[in-house]
Amino acid sequence: MSTCSTVSRQLDEPMAATAVTATTWLLLEQPGPWGAKALTSSHLDPALGRALERAARGTGVRIALIRRPGRHADCRTPSAPSVRHVYAAHTLPGNAWLHSAVTSDPEHLLDLDFAALGGGDHHTFDAALRGGPHTGDPLALVCTNGKRDRCCALLGRPLAAELAALGVRGVWEVTHLGGHRFSPTLLVLPYGYAYGRTEAHAVKDALHGVRQSRVVLEGCRGRTAWERPGQAAELAVRKAAAEYRADALAVVRTDGAAPRWQVTVAHADGRRWHVTVAQDAAAPPRPESCGTAVLGGPAHMDVLAVHELTATRLAC
Repeated sequence: MSTCSTVSRQLDEPMAATAVTATTWLLLEQPGPWGAKALTSSHLDPALGRALERAARGTGVRIALIRRPGRHADCRTPSAPSVRHVYAAHTLPGNAWLHSAVTSDPEHLLDLDFAALGGGDHHTFDAALRGGPHTGDPLALVCTNGKRDRCCALLGRPLAAELAALGVRGVWEVTHLGGHRFSPTLLVLPYGYAYGRTEAHAVKDALHGVRQSRVVLEGCRGRTAWERPGQAAELAVRKAAAEYRADALAVVRTDGAAPRWQVTVAHADGRRWHVTVAQDAAAPPRPESCGTAVLGGPAHMDVLAVHELTATRLAC
């Protein structure tokens, strides 16, 4: 049976300015303060940071720094941690995984085959860092990089501290996720769904959902494996079909170009939907970050219609 629904909802763009997309996330523990470009403006060796940026470019791997919630004083003679946590997570449906390792030398990250890692091959991570499947809790990464945007410090750090105080496991502060006007922002791994304007109870619900391989839609900004039109389309299909299993849906095709796209979303059981997505500027103009009087018209994704395809049409 074919269904057609016109959707009178607008979905603000999942990430600010440009959508943060990544099929694979690589996370390195780096305590202490972070600058606006954390890989090259923190206590991590900036030469290593630049080398990691070059190695990851164009591979689908996004590198971020993480640290435990708390105060991060800028000591004049910082001492590097003897052992750092490292995580890699691949977020595409059907091959979503989260692996972890520890290392005393972050330069070992340069031994990774970044192209293979971005393609979903965890063997390079396991071999280079002696890693393996993460057996702990899913990760809740709260953006707290105040040097990138004040919102992340003003709103993200209190959320991370509250979650830690509540005993929520798997919580880390993380460098820039994007979407700072939706602070506090959150990324949940392994599935890679981003959340905005998040409160502690919503984080706990999202993590509970991940443990059951399900997606909680409250505050969800979309799966970072997809570009912005795909993020909006997948969430619209989830709501229309009441489908919450994390790996049940995949964006298989996106036709068109800004400001209008036709996105095909496929279900693991064979069903498919065509979703019409348009880009528009939010109105009225508003500040795009904390501490600025500059007004802007940030783009948002407007889901115009969701059409479930018939079996006959699928066979054509």
